[in-house]
Amino acid sequence: MTLPRRDLDFQLYEVLDLQRLLETARFGEHERQVIDAVLDSAAALAESHFAPFAAQADVEEPHLVDGRVVLPAATAAALAAYADAGFLRMGAPVPVGGLNLPTLVTQAAGAVFAAANVAFHSYAMLTQSAAGLILRFGSEAQRARWLPLMLDGRAFGTMCLSEIQAGSSLADIRTRAEPIGAGRYRIKGQKMWISGGEHEMGENIVHLVLAKVPGGPPGARGISLFIVPRRRPVDDGGWVANGVSRIGLNHKMGWRGHVNTALAFGEREECIGELVGREHQGLGYMFHMMNEARVGVGLCAVGIAYDGLLRSLDYARTRRQGRLPGSRDASSEPVLLIEHADVRRMLLAQKAWVEGGLGVALYCARLVDEAACSTDEARRARCTRLLDLLTPIAKSWPAEYCLESNKLAIQVLGGAGYTRDFPLERLYRDNRLNHIHEGAWAIHGLDLLGRKVRMEGGQALRDFVAEVHETTAASFRLGEALAPEARALGAAVRTLAATTRKLTEAGNAGELERSLANATVYLDAFGTVAVAWRWLAQANAASTGLARGIELTAAAREFYSGKLRACRFFYRHDLPRALTQLALVASLDDTALGMPAGEF
Repeated sequence: MTLPRRDLDFQLYEVLDLQRLLETARFGEHERQVIDAVLDSAAALAESHFAPFAAQADVEEPHLVDGRVVLPAATAAALAAYADAGFLRMGAPVPVGGLNLPTLVTQAAGAVFAAANVAFHSYAMLTQSAAGLILRFGSEAQRARWLPLMLDGRAFGTMCLSEIQAGSSLADIRTRAEPIGAGRYRIKGQKMWISGGEHEMGENIVHLVLAKVPGGPPGARGISLFIVPRRRPVDDGGWVANGVSRIGLNHKMGWRGHVNTALAFGEREECIGELVGREHQGLGYMFHMMNEARVGVGLCAVGIAYDGLLRSLDYARTRRQGRLPGSRDASSEPVLLIEHADVRRMLLAQKAWVEGGLGVALYCARLVDEAACSTDEARRARCTRLLDLLTPIAKSWPAEYCLESNKLAIQVLGGAGYTRDFPLERLYRDNRLNHIHEGAWAIHGLDLLGRKVRMEGGQALRDFVAEVHETTAASFRLGEALAPEARALGAAVRTLAATTRKLTEAGNAGELERSLANATVYLDAFGTVAVAWRWLAQANAASTGLARGIELTAAAREFYSGKLRACRFFYRHDLPRALTQLALVASLDDTALGMPAGEF
């Protein structure tokens, strides 16, 4: 299954006003018919080449045959079809052969593929992100050499950051890059957890590798970025081996169809890399790719959970089991599962989390586009600050609550949900990985509370609060129907701002460790407030849609009414939890921080 087109259209056009983007100079060559055709094509390709092989890819994990990594044949066929249809070049600019589609559209299309088969989709997602990094920071020669190959699907991309001894602490990487002239470096070291690190699809693999040049600054300030192809080009136009060797395959609990490797560079033969940009600036360049991937991971979490929601909903609408409370007639026909109150609760919770997560991730994609096409420098800066602030949330909140959604999807099916006869246990395993992809919760909590809310003296948070107030004001203008939610959100964002001030003041007063001790709880609460905001934006759009009255079909009325009910559910069941969390964080609780290791 893929994301429902009706919900995508609602998010893109009725909530995020994609049409206004299509009227700007940057994207003016596109009309809605073009966008519709792209999304239609994405859905068709996902249904034909991705979804039918998700279970097979989960069972037939990447393995070695005569020293080569073997994938299910459907993997290469799906990605070739993806490339042939132009999806790899969706967001690239026209001068390099791209289609110049808004990021909002490319991310929405990506979510469609992730919902169908995240293991296949991730090869394409990494390649698109790697190409985007080279486009932005690479030299003209590097763009000319690598972008045509990557956008055609003849070369795939990876990001090589972590090492076995360093984990997420990139300051401690040991891979070295020795300059040999003309922007070329001899690379030597090992990298771990490299998704897409070795396979036989395409002509080449373009590894983007973090390494340190001898004599550079210590720690993260001394990291540089290199293009290190699996096979390097030679003068006759061919390729020769470049000293990149696989030293292990990792077998994860989910995304099993996506090969994950440990790689060695320069251990068996010479490995040559090309410097991207300037020495010692590599981590900043890599963050461009990482932040794009973080929003992509959030949308992967949403897509996987949306699949689970739709499957559990279908099961609940067709499976008969049990009778309602108060029924004493044992001979009566069992009712459909969806008639049971707790099943409806589980379905509605899934809807609230999945569609809320989709809303916040797509909003981040919209910020990329608005910053790119705005002629107002102040507005561009505001969009960039908001994107920086919300990126940890767009990745982390869906990774948590869309996993919870998959858990409830399993529960809706009862015992059947826990078997491999249904895909829900696979979807749960796939989604569990999104907690660790592109940074664990704690890392993003520290980033949000330790850096992002402090940017420019707290300006990013003030921007966020102002955006929330614009949405609540719009709710009040629509009448009293959404006033309870608007008032609740206004109170929550005031509490969030006050809590943030208290934590910042404590950190500035010498209690930094204590102020950050519950950064993960803070991230969770901030994320819930942000999703509540995007739910209110959806409710505003749904209320406006319902106001059209007699023009609506019955299905349209049900769609909008379902949005309003899901928004109400989120405000009653989820937003109060954020207030409890913020109170805990504001107390500077140090229970965990102060516990000696021996007491565990």
